[in-house]
Amino acid sequence: MPDPHTPYAGLSPDCVLDAVEAAGIYTDGRLLALNSYENRVYQIGLEDGGFLVAKFYRPGRWSDEAIDEEHAFSLELAAAELPVVAPMVIDGATLLRHAGFRYALYPRRGGRAPSLESPDQLEWMGRLLARMHGIGALKPFRHRQAFDREHLIDLPAQAALASGLIPAHLEDAYEDAIDRLDAAVAARFEAVAPLRILRLHGDCHPGNILWTDAGPHFVDLDDARNGPAVQDLWMLAEDERALRALLEGYAQFADLDPSEPHLIPALRAMRQAHHAGWIAQRWHDPAFPAAFPYAAEARWWQEHIADLDEATAAMA
Repeated sequence: MPDPHTPYAGLSPDCVLDAVEAAGIYTDGRLLALNSYENRVYQIGLEDGGFLVAKFYRPGRWSDEAIDEEHAFSLELAAAELPVVAPMVIDGATLLRHAGFRYALYPRRGGRAPSLESPDQLEWMGRLLARMHGIGALKPFRHRQAFDREHLIDLPAQAALASGLIPAHLEDAYEDAIDRLDAAVAARFEAVAPLRILRLHGDCHPGNILWTDAGPHFVDLDDARNGPAVQDLWMLAEDERALRALLEGYAQFADLDPSEPHLIPALRAMRQAHHAGWIAQRWHDPAFPAAFPYAAEARWWQEHIADLDEATAAMA
């Protein structure tokens, strides 16, 4: 079983290639690490000249049941002819195991980032998200976390305070900022209740959408959760103009509750709080101090506290 403090220490290139071949797929030895902090993701060259992508899941983050739900949702979307890159089914399974690691294999799909300044592309993505949400509304996830204050504010804040990264003289200010942010988010959610909750992509930022001449396709549903539809829209909307274009496309296939855009400041604030806690929670992983060295500096936490205060004020 991998060490939780160095979860990928045993994931050598040979181990990665052996895992792919254990699934009955022959490689040519080419391996390229792709950008991912939470999991480990590799592009693998195949003996027949093609490529696939292998994703190795971080131990302890999701249960097997939660990963199976993500995969089932991806396959459900793909079966409905939505452009989602779903995992490959190997001998009836999508979640595979090798040398103590859990992993999945995906077809490689290329593309470029979408243009968030193009009304046509924004409307196109809005239409696709509405169709995805129509399927996401059919049933809820039962084993995956929700977009709620517990998982995006409370638990990340506890991890940050326990990490030792926050200087002692800033701990009270951080706790106060988190408490006020949490109260403001709760008030904003209460103001727009009741909400329609459905299965979401969950991390629908431009890096998880690849654009080709045939249009966009969506990748990486690793953060799929139950939540409000607007969560999959706001990270693509750089301004009010972009949000209007997304909603124009969305409205062609689904109705969005007109109160949901009022959640955007709260959802943005929750993401800010979660990001700092996520770095703190993963600090024992050697990849994180290397990627986020500023998280060990008092000035960064001072700025983060100021950002939390600003986000709270924006919800007043």
